[in-house]
Amino acid sequence: MLKMPFSTTFFTGRPTKRVSIRRNVINLSLPVLLSSLFQRLVSIVDIFMVGGLGAAAIAATGLGQLLIFVVMTVFWGLATGTTVVVAHLWGAGGRAEARRAAFAACLACAGMAVAASFLGWAFGDELARFLGAKSDVLAYAAGYIRLVFLWFAFTAGLNILSAIMHGIGNTRTPMEGIILVNVLHILIAYPLIYGKLGLPQLGVTGAAYAINLSEMCGFLYLLFQALRKNYIKIGKPDLHLFRKVWRVGYPVALERIAQQSGQLFYSKFIISYGTAAYAAHQIGLSIESLSFMPGAGMGIAASTLMGQALGAKKISRARISHMEALRLAIMVMAVMALLFFFIPHLLIGLFTHDPAVIEKGCVFLRLVAFAQVPLAISFVYAGSLRGTGDTHYVFLVTLAAMWGIRVLISYIAAVPLHLSLYMVWGVFLLDWLFRAAAFAWRYKQRDLHQIIL
Repeated sequence: MLKMPFSTTFFTGRPTKRVSIRRNVINLSLPVLLSSLFQRLVSIVDIFMVGGLGAAAIAATGLGQLLIFVVMTVFWGLATGTTVVVAHLWGAGGRAEARRAAFAACLACAGMAVAASFLGWAFGDELARFLGAKSDVLAYAAGYIRLVFLWFAFTAGLNILSAIMHGIGNTRTPMEGIILVNVLHILIAYPLIYGKLGLPQLGVTGAAYAINLSEMCGFLYLLFQALRKNYIKIGKPDLHLFRKVWRVGYPVALERIAQQSGQLFYSKFIISYGTAAYAAHQIGLSIESLSFMPGAGMGIAASTLMGQALGAKKISRARISHMEALRLAIMVMAVMALLFFFIPHLLIGLFTHDPAVIEKGCVFLRLVAFAQVPLAISFVYAGSLRGTGDTHYVFLVTLAAMWGIRVLISYIAAVPLHLSLYMVWGVFLLDWLFRAAAFAWRYKQRDLHQIIL
């Protein structure tokens, strides 16, 4: 009788290797997806809640969040380097070294956070003015920016502790921490913004206080769990391990700097089309960010599983992990594309009733729909490349895509040619198509047997 190659697995109920890896991808990426979703919801809730104060309040809150994202670039680099190095060490069985690497990363994060807090508090409103914010927006933005930077250490701390846990393979605890942040934020934000429950009416400043208090509580929860689970070994800083973390992480920092600084200039072009255009842009970005979550989650899962598999010298598992993450990301983000294309008015209408903002926001979301599959491909391939330690190439592609395509072409379209807002928005499609192709090509050229971190 002809023996089918899958018959034993099928009838005994033992999962195949691919199914087992698929389950690992889902188990890792689902909490990351939810963590990213809830983390982004903090910003979205702020945009949503201040919407009743008008378009200027929306623009000011979005501008303050953008500045935080810019400063977070260096910390994301540190976090990625930490995740990759911890994953390699953990996968290779070097758990004591992984714990020392985690502690070195925490010390570096603390020192950098103090510097970032001072710079953001002192110069944040000047940067907002440089970006072209008008007086009505600056009236709201100044207090918001200073407060979120004053408490910035808790934002950075949440990030580095989550990165350590991701490298170990525990994505559930960071999810619990960010859920705690969201629950507290929702409970605090609305009363402080609008003066409910006997609290003072602080407007946009109340949104900043809500973020600060909730992220402080989330940080303390993750720190307690990291120490309780013995993920961090407190002692003399290990400079060798920190150098290894930074060697992987600094190109990610440069990548994020290229991305976020380019985003600042891109936003400057959008602001030139008026407050309604920028408010629609911010609302659209808030909604679009929800579609980033599956791709980002799969990308982090791919990076973690790639790092652990390479550390354990399991090349076949590394390749299968990548393909499963890619397949799942494309499926989920294709569904998001359909929602953005067919019901954008319903999504934009959740944030504002301004007809001009809704009209522009619907066009933005329909354009975003066409970027979803390239985004999925970019996230997962970039995550896998980072897991191999190839962060420098990811930086170079990001630099070329953001500045050589998005910023340059948007500038030409907006300034000398004076083309429509929709033409400027459409440039990001070229950006993500280029990244997807460049990352996929590089991954196929990598010999995973030769990876040495």
